[in-house]
Amino acid sequence: MTTSLSADQIYEQQIKALSRTAQLRLLARIADGLAATSNEADAELNLLDLEGVGAALWQDEDAQHYVDAERDTWDRPS
Repeated sequence: MTTSLSADQIYEQQIKALSRTAQLRLLARIADGLAATSNEADAELNLLDLEGVGAALWQDEDAQHYVDAERDTWDRPS
């Protein structure tokens, strides 16, 4: 029968007892493993990837009309 342990249980029962050097070595192995298995979803996002997102929302909107309407709201009391 397989028993599933939580990360906290593993830490308390196995890792905490290791020397500082062994813990650091384990941490490095975990980091290396995560780096080796990273995928595109984990990759850093590039702001330029957002170009054009939401363009359809503004497709039929006249920019000057929108700005004028926003400015009109500034003059109204809250």
